[in-house]
Amino acid sequence: MAQIAPGDWIRNTVPLDELDFDALNLKIPVERYSSLGFQEHERTRVWMIVWQIVGRADELPQAGDWKVYTIFDQSFIIVRGRDEKIRGFVNACRHRGNALCEGKGRAKRFTCPYHLWTFGIDGKLQGVGRPDLVGSIDKDAHGLVEVPVDTFAGFIFLNPDPDAKPLAEALGRSVIDGLSPYKLDEMTPVGMDVREELNCNWKVVMDAFSEGYHIIGVHPELLSVIDLQAGNSRHGVYGDHGMAVSPFEVKNTANCSVEQQVQGVRDLPGTFPTVAEVLPMFEQMVNRYRDAAGELMLPKGVTVRTLLQQATRETLTLKGLDVSGLSDDQMGDSQGWFLFPNFFMTIRAGEATTIMAFPHPDGDPNRCVWHVTAYMWLPTAFRAEHRTDLVEVTEPGTYPYFLALQQDYDQMQRQQVGLRNRGMKHISLIREEASVARFHAVLDRYLADPA
Repeated sequence: MAQIAPGDWIRNTVPLDELDFDALNLKIPVERYSSLGFQEHERTRVWMIVWQIVGRADELPQAGDWKVYTIFDQSFIIVRGRDEKIRGFVNACRHRGNALCEGKGRAKRFTCPYHLWTFGIDGKLQGVGRPDLVGSIDKDAHGLVEVPVDTFAGFIFLNPDPDAKPLAEALGRSVIDGLSPYKLDEMTPVGMDVREELNCNWKVVMDAFSEGYHIIGVHPELLSVIDLQAGNSRHGVYGDHGMAVSPFEVKNTANCSVEQQVQGVRDLPGTFPTVAEVLPMFEQMVNRYRDAAGELMLPKGVTVRTLLQQATRETLTLKGLDVSGLSDDQMGDSQGWFLFPNFFMTIRAGEATTIMAFPHPDGDPNRCVWHVTAYMWLPTAFRAEHRTDLVEVTEPGTYPYFLALQQDYDQMQRQQVGLRNRGMKHISLIREEASVARFHAVLDRYLADPA
């Protein structure tokens, strides 16, 4: 078999018109967004058995660094061991079940404050309070209960199910091979790392970021740079996960002069801030094709889009990022990746924005918690200086999201108001929302009664 060139797997994805719509349900029951019974079903059939992202590996840089992850009423400790391996444990003392930790920290061991039983960061029982009162005890049988934990692309994944299949198998080869060249594990939160409660179901968030159709109503300013031409998007389907990509360029290039297209690229930082660092190189490349009078004449095979791609590649290479595994399309096109159940990411060469949505800890299906982070690739020497710390929003509506994200923030909570109406029995999806339908199809498969 001939070797596939870097990035060519994207061109092998499926155009929208070729997707099998007969296999998708375009009518989604409304109760799944507001029913306590439905959420409890999700809790047992989804959240307790799937791999889910619980943080970044660089949050735990040293041995003994730990953090607590909670999903519904289940609590886990994630800790980096002295052997550099990150492990996960049920957050409960093996003696009487007392919770060991809250929040995050660094420790050489975990000591239960109830009866002073002590556990190593490897989970093994090291000692008990007043051994003379305890008597003989098998320490090997009383260590912390371990749960599967693994890492990929710099993210920490945890699965509450002790019998879960390996993470690599759950993600699949296509996801691993598709995302690895972006060097996500080397990226740093820059500019935004926010966690906030929202008044909507967690699936409303996943739905919103799985389709671009809402741009016409919610983000009209993006219509100048994102082409919503029917059938223009392409889709990759990888088991439970998926990816969608549309060409990233100034809209209606056939009806715009070359100078108008160049100006469109100059305007991109208003929507995609990181494009700003590429503009100096882009301008240099554009000016190579200007005549003595300053008129821009591009030869056959050279377009404003290809110049932006080349400028992006050279700029990132000069910064020190290895982009050899990425195609020219990946220099500019923004792909939307969805990892079941609750992870969405837009990614371009050198940058990514991730959005995760979790059921609200209080159990109300009409509420959730979202976590939004913007990442950039920076040379090692600059990562600590530019790293953005996590912001936990305590007063709803006070965090200054950028325009498009603020628009989504408002719209998703507005949608939940409508979804709570009992007169609504289902929502109706259109073909452009195929990714939304696929998400619910995967969810339905998990929720189906076992054979």
